[in-house]
Amino acid sequence: MRPIALLLCAFAILAADTGNRRKTDNKQSPPADTSMKVGGQDVTIEYNAPSARGRKVEGGLIPYGEVWRLGADSATTLTTNTNLKIGDLSVPKGVYTLYIAASEGGWKLVVNKQKGQWGTEYNEPQDLGRVPMQLTKLSAPAEALKITLHQGMLDIEWGSTKASVPVKQG
Repeated sequence: MRPIALLLCAFAILAADTGNRRKTDNKQSPPADTSMKVGGQDVTIEYNAPSARGRKVEGGLIPYGEVWRLGADSATTLTTNTNLKIGDLSVPKGVYTLYIAASEGGWKLVVNKQKGQWGTEYNEPQDLGRVPMQLTKLSAPAEALKITLHQGMLDIEWGSTKASVPVKQG
């Protein structure tokens, strides 16, 4: 091989390696998911779990008076292979994005028909609906956001709050 070709190959390898390092050094929140069976069908939520790291969660990271992206980075996605009833909201089988509309008086889970977007890209006319959530105070603060589907409930825990809403086949 000619010296110039070797030099070009070395530069190509170095450039490719630098690109890979940039990707792995990305400071995104860790991915997480939760799932359960509803009527024998899969229901899954995929999200990225931010951490509080000493910051205020309620009224801070989860702002009051506006729609929050429920998670970090890419939009939080609900995929259901069956029709659902989340609280009193009918959710046809499909893929949706989840948000939270929080206030000091309560939280609402926002189910949005838009999908595949970055988490901060919210389009209110795409809302399928909003469902009130039951709030309880956690005995110990949750450092990282945790979303759980279990025993017919969708639970969101972060900071000092647990927000819950029933999920059943609809």
